[in-house]
Amino acid sequence: QVQLVESGGGLVQAGGSLRLSCAASGRTFSNYAMGWFRQAPGKEREFVAAISRSGGRTSYSDFVKGRFTISRDNAKNTVYLQMNSLKPEDTAVYGCAAASGPTAVVPTSGRGYNYWGQGTQVTVSI
Repeated sequence: QVQLVESGGGLVQAGGSLRLSCAASGRTFSNYAMGWFRQAPGKEREFVAAISRSGGRTSYSDFVKGRFTISRDNAKNTVYLQMNSLKPEDTAVYGCAAASGPTAVVPTSGRGYNYWGQGTQVTVSI
């Protein structure tokens, strides 16, 4: 089992920034690719960003490219999501997920992930 706990969400004005953290415990963190997803009210969960086990490969959805950055610190068992230039449409519950599997794979679908955190609310006001 891998336990994931997100933090760093909150209320921010449009154009502002937030950094989300996801702390992992239970298994060797560096054995898992990590991803961030989000779900807004009334909408399906959508992929935001993912990072490979070593951090050498990343993937982003088109709507966050150039604004969000995913990173990880394997010594601290933590993955981060730096969010800049936030927009009201970024408002959602953001959750992290862990994926076992081949080393080079960076899953962009929720089906590729084995463990999920509870999520943290991000609200962007006009």
